[in-house]
Amino acid sequence: MASDRDNPEFDENPEWTEEDFAKARPAGDVHGPEILRQLVRQPGRPPLPPARRKERVTIRLSPEVLEHFRSGGPGWQTRVDEALRRAVREA
Repeated sequence: MASDRDNPEFDENPEWTEEDFAKARPAGDVHGPEILRQLVRQPGRPPLPPARRKERVTIRLSPEVLEHFRSGGPGWQTRVDEALRRAVREA
């Protein structure tokens, strides 16, 4: 049995007509705020819970330490953080 999609006239996303534009309404007039929050993606990553947030700092490290961690490629700052957290737990 042939479906509508097999018909050469089928257009899943037809071009809008003047009538379509005249009837169109802003999403805010049609949907509530909860739906709009789901439809509109905020830029960037979602915020982490406060316990997992990190703080930006400036720290001077020896060339040997930097070379060691940078040689591992991308994510070296995360590896520095993990090493420091391990040192804190073991102290």
